[in-house]
Amino acid sequence: MCVEQRAYFLQKLRDWKESIVEESRATMAQLQVDSLREPDIADRASSETDWSIELRTRDRQRKLISKIDAAVRRLYDGEYGYCEVTGEPISLARLEARPIATMTLEAQEKHERIERVSRDD
Repeated sequence: MCVEQRAYFLQKLRDWKESIVEESRATMAQLQVDSLREPDIADRASSETDWSIELRTRDRQRKLISKIDAAVRRLYDGEYGYCEVTGEPISLARLEARPIATMTLEAQEKHERIERVSRDD
């Protein structure tokens, strides 16, 4: 991977992380402003369900941030763009679609097949 490609993916990862952090800040600010003191029990239940879904989404994004940070570390270490299983380069198209990818498409598919088989046991 050339210097320009590394710089591109570094910026893409940083922008992605920043947008997630901004969304989280907005959610936290909204949680502090809104109260769940809806007079109607159905409205209250609906609000609680909405916030539960929102908080679950934020938790998934928190985990995504750690994957983004790991990808940035791999970029600085010179390991970004290489499969952690086979050591082969990950295609630029795959990295464009999933910048945090750690495996080639083939290795990922094999991993998911093995995972699916072990789950069925």
